[in-house]
Amino acid sequence: MTRRLPPLSALRAFEAAARHLSFTRAAGELHVTQTAISHQIRALEEYLGVRLFRRLPRGLLLTEEGQIYLPAIRDAFDRIAAATGELVAARAGGALTASVLPSFASKWLVPRLGRLRDAHPEVDLRISTSLHLVDFAREDVDIGIRMGRGHYHGLRVDRLFGEVLTPVCSPALLEGSHPLRQPADLRHHVLLHEDDHTGWQLWLELAGVEGVDATRGPILTDASMVVQAAAEGHGIALGRASLAAWDIAAGRLVRPFDVSMPHDLAYYLVCPKATAERPRIAAVRAWLLAEAAAYARELSALAVPPAVSPPATTARPLDRAGDRP
Repeated sequence: MTRRLPPLSALRAFEAAARHLSFTRAAGELHVTQTAISHQIRALEEYLGVRLFRRLPRGLLLTEEGQIYLPAIRDAFDRIAAATGELVAARAGGALTASVLPSFASKWLVPRLGRLRDAHPEVDLRISTSLHLVDFAREDVDIGIRMGRGHYHGLRVDRLFGEVLTPVCSPALLEGSHPLRQPADLRHHVLLHEDDHTGWQLWLELAGVEGVDATRGPILTDASMVVQAAAEGHGIALGRASLAAWDIAAGRLVRPFDVSMPHDLAYYLVCPKATAERPRIAAVRAWLLAEAAAYARELSALAVPPAVSPPATTARPLDRAGDRP
């Protein structure tokens, strides 16, 4: 029996326009003109005999028929993408691409690659570091690890672990002309900041420290650079514990004070639902979740205490970029 199918290009135009609720953004995604998208949608509506969109002065809305039609079309494209990915993956061998934040890759994931190789020698992990939101439909990426709040619509989401911020510095700063003995001694030292001064301001208030200017000191835009600068003796960082843990274990960093502060965000592993149970992806996901659980135990062994909450009157989000899968 011959299948009665609309043109594939028209269906792609409809799915993209429905996802963005914009012909312009759909055109950008599919690398065609807005006029071409409009013509494709009109042709599809004529083929189906129903209107799929309501054209408004400032955008689009799906009609009731469009809302009914969209899930099936989206599922069909997801299945096509999954089948294509399986075929390409089979030809490419055991390669699996992970999109990871640069700081997390260098300080947490890369030191564990030997354990991944031992556990799954059949998987060749390709680490792609980036800050941007991954578009699994358009990019050659299998999984993503990002720091956020876990709001990743349409994806399989697994929480890896939370994060705390804790002062760290070179062991050399514990001695010298102004040894670090108590938090008030910070006034004699350089403070290293990630992105802005917010973190140190909140930590000082949490620790009940006065007389320390939290607005001084260099600002670095990458969390791993902050930790590296502290290890090299350039100042005291309010570092993410997960990124400082290996340097603490190796003796390159120490924690001069016991006060740590919770970060609003956590690390999450994300991937498309349609591909989540592929053997390689499922294996790496299970390994990452096990490593994350083991990390919590390692963190405890490094004497990083449970985080305490900042005062309610001053606490505000440290999230500067939102969820980034």
